[in-house]
Amino acid sequence: MGAGHEIIGEVIRVGDGVQKLKVGDRVGVGAQCDSCGECVRCSNHHENNCRNHVLTFGGFYKDVNLPTQGGYSDYYRGSEKFMFKIPDSLESKYAAPLMCGGITGFRPLLTAGVKKGTRVGVSGIGGIGHMTILFAKALGAEVTAISRNHNKEELAKQLGADHFIATSDEDFEVKNFDSLDVIVNTASAYEKSLMNRVLQLLVPFGHFVAITAPKAGEMIEIDPLVLLRNNIIFSGNMIGSPGDIEHLLKFAAENKIKPWVEEISISESNVSKAWKRMKAGDVKFRFVLNDYNKCFK
Repeated sequence: MGAGHEIIGEVIRVGDGVQKLKVGDRVGVGAQCDSCGECVRCSNHHENNCRNHVLTFGGFYKDVNLPTQGGYSDYYRGSEKFMFKIPDSLESKYAAPLMCGGITGFRPLLTAGVKKGTRVGVSGIGGIGHMTILFAKALGAEVTAISRNHNKEELAKQLGADHFIATSDEDFEVKNFDSLDVIVNTASAYEKSLMNRVLQLLVPFGHFVAITAPKAGEMIEIDPLVLLRNNIIFSGNMIGSPGDIEHLLKFAAENKIKPWVEEISISESNVSKAWKRMKAGDVKFRFVLNDYNKCFK
């Protein structure tokens, strides 16, 4: 459950210039709803990195001087460039979480060239982390779930993880030196001492991809020698481009990817309850809000 920025709905009207969508299509919108379309980033299909991108919630349309307010509504209007047709075989409840969290975990796997036999570590077994495990397995990777303790070990196995590492275990890094080619970090914190230990799980030229934002003011601190001695490739990722999302939806449909979701009938009280449960970590792993017609009439 995000701030109304993973939306699935049906097209009821199109503008004169719309080319790829038609009335009746089932479409999705993710965390981004616009970009400038003119900069070098947009021109090279990295619209998600546009310095003038517009977020679906909490953003601002400069041309009409209005804020963006997400999808907590019965109608939504936006650019077809950032709306994506949902494959018929992909249920809406599974498609919705893919529009932001799903692509955020999927894109780093593509960047790192994950394929059959690649050893992938997924740090953080939550909303984005559980989808990253599903995608890595579908790509043929050997997956290791990484978590602070053993509380989610059984969940990780149910998701398909082949191995499990708890960073609270003594000398976990020593026992697992050079065991991974890629680590996708979906955890929300970057503790210096822990980061330096986790990075040692990577083989030389292994990829570490950070995809989550910690609390404001928190910095990533790494001992440079850890990077140098191991030739680690350290990078970040922000959602994905429109082309990435189209590829993701096709891949999810073909591989029958089904995020773990809990459906909730949308209402003021239910949204409040779901938000509080989400903040408390009481969801496995995504809330999906439905019954909009009943709420908004």
